[in-house]
Amino acid sequence: MPTTPRVAIIGAGPAGFYAAEHLQKQERGIAVDLFDRLPTPFGLVRGGVAPDHPKIKSVTRVYDKIAARPGFRFFGNVEFGRDLSLGELLRHYHAVIFACGAPTDRALGIPGEELAGSRTATEFVGWYNGHPDFRDLEFDLSQESVVVVGVGNVAMDVARILCRTPAELAATDIACHALEALSRSQVKTVYVLGRRGPAQAAFTNPEIKELGELEAADIVVDAAELELDDASRAMVEAGDDRTPQKNLDTLAAFAQRAPGTKDQKIIMRFCVSPVALEGTDRVERVRIVRNRLEPDGRGGVRAVATSEEELIPAGLVFRSVGYRGVALPGVPFDDRRCVIPNEAGRVVDGDGTVLPGVYAAGWIKRGPSGVIGTNKPDAVETMTRLLADLDDGSLPAPTEADPEAIPTLLRSRGVSVVSYPDWQRLNAIELTAGTELGRPRVKLTRLQEMLDALQATATTASS
Repeated sequence: MPTTPRVAIIGAGPAGFYAAEHLQKQERGIAVDLFDRLPTPFGLVRGGVAPDHPKIKSVTRVYDKIAARPGFRFFGNVEFGRDLSLGELLRHYHAVIFACGAPTDRALGIPGEELAGSRTATEFVGWYNGHPDFRDLEFDLSQESVVVVGVGNVAMDVARILCRTPAELAATDIACHALEALSRSQVKTVYVLGRRGPAQAAFTNPEIKELGELEAADIVVDAAELELDDASRAMVEAGDDRTPQKNLDTLAAFAQRAPGTKDQKIIMRFCVSPVALEGTDRVERVRIVRNRLEPDGRGGVRAVATSEEELIPAGLVFRSVGYRGVALPGVPFDDRRCVIPNEAGRVVDGDGTVLPGVYAAGWIKRGPSGVIGTNKPDAVETMTRLLADLDDGSLPAPTEADPEAIPTLLRSRGVSVVSYPDWQRLNAIELTAGTELGRPRVKLTRLQEMLDALQATATTASS
């Protein structure tokens, strides 16, 4: 084994950075190359965290410190499967870690889901955050009634951003195109639908409380829908996590409020499921069914549809019922769970055989669960296995361990690699543009725009 172990990490989100950090803390001189298909690092911290939650984004200061450590390199604008294969990476590194998240939404699987006006939360979140994949999408915000399916934190973000005033949004780093479109929005009512009861809602307490503090929107909760079945009540009383009870208390306080007079309304519904999206050429209404909750035999409850149905008028529907991972070229994939199959981070093939030197961390490892910080112990678990494999000599030795081999290979393929110093220049450009407009930052939202900005600053610096 050469003196300097070399590790490649695919995905520059929280899981990727935390994996790099744990390797650095070992003080063993491990070289870490972090790859991302976008020129910008930080994954969902940049492209998923709501623009009105700047404190959450401050975690990037930690990632900056990780990137500044010796032996760390960032390769932005490099896509796994297009620019590099697993086989090629294993020829250059002792280990490859996949930390590429879960980039797509789960489908509802109901009639009418293909109609115009039926969209995913991922699309909307990426659009208003300026993610290049979603930057040029359009959403019909002339619709007065919107349905958000799901009661996780992402659903809360969607509902909240739809109801923020233009002045509130302008004080954030929301993408300029989204700010302009939302400033013209005609949305008056946002329905948020939960399949099970309030005790099973996945939102955190700060997120639901925030919906009751909006400047221009009232929150409407039916007290009858907060009544718990026996199984849910037992779950709340027996659980160590006090979040469900805090959520119930918050929702109960909302239900006791007098009818509001604000321009917009967010209407929370529980124990209901959409069974069809209806309309001629586009979504015009959502057919929902009332559910009853029954014990599932595992200490929880399941939603069982009744015969009671109703129609909600809506011209725009956002699906927010969970993310899912996607298969990567040449990498094992569990089609049922939508993750890379693994044993505590060690990737396994279809027969359960461990693939030497291949690991997974984050959502692509465990599925889309937890918050940003959840990725840290998850990454530590995977890196603990990697280090054990390094110590017992089970990592395959790369045949081309020269650190300059990968940059040379990418250049030969015409890949415009973005380094961490390059990203810091992009960051400075965005911050300066924001200062000029009295905003936190103005994001660059197209790939070519980013590359052109780097070229322009390089030209200026050399002249």
